[in-house]
Amino acid sequence: MRVTNAPASRERRRRRLELAKGFYGARSKLFRTATEAVDRAMRLSTEHRKLKKRDFRQLWIARVNAAARAEGMSYSKLIAGLTRAGVALNRKMLSEIAIKDPAGFKTIVEIAKNA
Repeated sequence: MRVTNAPASRERRRRRLELAKGFYGARSKLFRTATEAVDRAMRLSTEHRKLKKRDFRQLWIARVNAAARAEGMSYSKLIAGLTRAGVALNRKMLSEIAIKDPAGFKTIVEIAKNA
């Protein structure tokens, strides 16, 4: 009696095609194409998790810079002043304050100016 690996390979293929669900055309239907698409997607997802951190920091800095310039100060001078004053606020929080609490941000700018 010949023993095949059919149940295992079918399960393996089913799992791979499940991961490719929602991909366009053959990328979600044909095993080999789906495998290549899934491998690429996994590789890029790792890379993009790293890039997301970079993108968000860039966004926060742009927002803080815009808010600081509205108060008549450049971003680099603001950060230097806050460092000298010993204010430990990260870029994310600074950008949130700049958006949601302009009066509070003005106070922070004053602290940086005095330092």
